[in-house]
Amino acid sequence: MPKRVITFGELMLRLASEGYLRFTQTDRFGASYGGGEANVAVSLVNFGVNAVFVSKMPANDIGRAGVNSLRKYGVDTSLIVWGGNRVGIYFLEKGASQRPSKVIYDRAGSAIAKATTADFDWNKIFDGADWFHFTGITPALGENVAEICHEACKNAKKRNMVVSCDLNYRNKLWSKEEAGKVMGELCKYVDICIANEEDAADVFGIKASATDVTSGKVNHEGYKEVAKKLVERFGFQKTAITLRGSLSADDNHWAAMLYDGKEFHFSREYLIHIVDRVGGGDSFGAGLIYAIINNYSSKETVEFAAAASCLKHSIEGDYNQVSVEEVKKLAGGDASGRVQR
Repeated sequence: MPKRVITFGELMLRLASEGYLRFTQTDRFGASYGGGEANVAVSLVNFGVNAVFVSKMPANDIGRAGVNSLRKYGVDTSLIVWGGNRVGIYFLEKGASQRPSKVIYDRAGSAIAKATTADFDWNKIFDGADWFHFTGITPALGENVAEICHEACKNAKKRNMVVSCDLNYRNKLWSKEEAGKVMGELCKYVDICIANEEDAADVFGIKASATDVTSGKVNHEGYKEVAKKLVERFGFQKTAITLRGSLSADDNHWAAMLYDGKEFHFSREYLIHIVDRVGGGDSFGAGLIYAIINNYSSKETVEFAAAASCLKHSIEGDYNQVSVEEVKKLAGGDASGRVQR
């Protein structure tokens, strides 16, 4: 197991309307914290991995509260840079039935969005580390943050670290053209690429055949060609694609595929009833990283990652709250949900 896995991104304050109330109905919001790379770090620590979260946070009580939410689980926050004026916020309205969930961002001018390359000493950050993980959300925060990601990736590869990236396209942060240009450069340093059924199409124009995500129809076989094209373009060692068939906001089919450069491996498919889907992809990424660093076979890796993410959909908040044993039990075929006593 690596000495350290470094994750880099933005930690945000999450304000969610109560239950299934719409923004226009609610008079109160539940506060918690989350963010793509932070979510991965929490999952990894719960799996017994030494994970470090790197970011820039304002030295005020809200910033400290966010960092404490990570410390609570044992995430190493010692390399967070303190400065800036505000924590980014996102508002969440949970969908139900045929009404989709909705996210509104209030993150412009956040501490990490205003950060510069001078804020981060990657030689110090990467000392003793073996793995670096980031998502496509972070470079979308601005050209300055994209440059920070570029510096991090270059330094990671100089040290022969494994670099993983979840493409995570967010159209509320940047255009497809901007994403394709920036991520095209960053992916030159990436060893393990993670995407969903839409990311490859949105960022790189690589589409799966016979798939319509709005109808819940996902053609698993079509993603073999997507994975092959990604590997041919960037030389990824492994490409993982999550496969979500959305029946409604509450019920999804969930599976994943892993291409290891030689063979395609599909996980079993789960029918999940969703409690909270935010962080579902991050829990998949964490499961993938954990399995790879523990030398699981490709088939075992995709089964573990898919099961970890399946369980996350049953948990409130951004952070996954499951153990290796629970994931292994589900990946092994026990999906009964029977009471344990």
